[in-house]
Amino acid sequence: DVYKLVARVSESRSTVLLQGESGTGKELIARAIHANSPRRDKPFIPVNCGALPDTLLESEMFGHEKGAFTGAHVAKPGLFEAADGGTIFLDEVSGMTANLQARLLRVIHERHVRRVGGIRLTPVDVRVIAASNQDLEGLCKQGTFRPDLYYRLNVISILRPPLRSRGGDILLLANEMLTRFSQRVLSDGHAVPSIASSAADILMRYSWPGNVRELQNVMERAAVLVDGAMVRSEHL
Repeated sequence: DVYKLVARVSESRSTVLLQGESGTGKELIARAIHANSPRRDKPFIPVNCGALPDTLLESEMFGHEKGAFTGAHVAKPGLFEAADGGTIFLDEVSGMTANLQARLLRVIHERHVRRVGGIRLTPVDVRVIAASNQDLEGLCKQGTFRPDLYYRLNVISILRPPLRSRGGDILLLANEMLTRFSQRVLSDGHAVPSIASSAADILMRYSWPGNVRELQNVMERAAVLVDGAMVRSEHL
């Protein structure tokens, strides 16, 4: 169902909001939307909004002019300018401060950016895909996220469910990952190991707080440590 929705929204320029816990594949979905869109030959620029201090993130996103702050020896375009014609992926958008939320709202609304320390407005044609592992609607009620920005981002919403609620997918994913990782470490002619029932039971009962990313790490470890034709519980 998610990929049917991806196919539908890829052709548009509408803003997309991806919500779900960490490790559920939000960036994978964002890249799929871009890769299937008319913008596929233009840049896809990911930005982790929660990983940088406020002032640095502002400069990274919107650029700065020479002399805008200490150390700004040359003018530098921001990531919105770099993504012109393509897609910008704002990961963990809930980590943005109120100041940056206001600036982002203006860019989405007016389709232009003004560099830090500058006065010139630069038009940008950028599709925005945002992602959050927090409940943005709840943050709006708490007063930590702007409701007007939330409604601007939430034009098309795609929810990524946690792995623990997708029990039927766990062994399908585990076997696919085991095959992929085993092919990297096995010599030619060796068969890909299978998953023993005891190990499969553990995989099915575990809560997977790290979601698909955690499952991927577990299966890579199993592919390296397995010493026969069967992944057993001790390899997990």
